[in-house]
Amino acid sequence: MAWRKSSRSGAHSNCVEAGRLEDAAVVRDSKRPSGPALHFTADVWARFTGGLCARSGS
Repeated sequence: MAWRKSSRSGAHSNCVEAGRLEDAAVVRDSKRPSGPALHFTADVWARFTGGLCARSGS
């Protein structure tokens, strides 16, 4: 799985990373890449990220 983190985090490792499965999104702590990850259905992830965009004015 390809993990992505915000371009605003730069070289810092204190952020979250997101990955994509066929029918889900996965989020983990970039400081603990082998630690636990949270799984969200594609619908829940779309609503979450849509809410973030709405709050930021993007």
